[in-house]
Amino acid sequence: MNLHTWTGWGSVTHWNAFVANLEMHGQGTFYDPRLNDAAQFPIAARAGFGNVRNTPDLITPKLAALHFYQLAILAPAPPPGSFDSAAADRGAIIFNGKARCASCHVPPLYTEPGWNMHMPSEIGIDAFQANRAPDHRYRTSPLKGLWTHQTGGFYHDGRFATLRDVVNHYNTFFGLGLTDREIGDLIEYLKSL
Repeated sequence: MNLHTWTGWGSVTHWNAFVANLEMHGQGTFYDPRLNDAAQFPIAARAGFGNVRNTPDLITPKLAALHFYQLAILAPAPPPGSFDSAAADRGAIIFNGKARCASCHVPPLYTEPGWNMHMPSEIGIDAFQANRAPDHRYRTSPLKGLWTHQTGGFYHDGRFATLRDVVNHYNTFFGLGLTDREIGDLIEYLKSL
């Protein structure tokens, strides 16, 4: 996927460097001038987190291999019998058609190639967490392996307890007119990814 974290702070390589340098207090190089914005990020700006340079740089030479490894990790396949196959087949048609899910969750990535960020108003949720990020947006979540996230809720804050709650939200927000059976079939498809 293009951007990482719910609010799209940066690419996976950006996040790897961010965590290694700023959160794990490693010795390396990290550059993100957005962190120099004292109005939005007063602590980061005061600490100089927008431009960290260490000699020797012990992090940067390892980032390419770490990223290669991360890209090699496939999303886990759903366990046998964890979804209704016939319903999932019908749900695939709904996902790609009437529900318009594939307009943002583009197969086979199941996120948007390129700029995968949306304003909160585009997806019908509040801006609280988005406003804490540089671009004030939410990332289109990749859906592969979605079945692994069946506990703890969905979205950045767990606001939707179940997949049904997520589908119902979009059905209402976008006026999709999905029937109960279509919603059920769509959920089975999502569990099959």
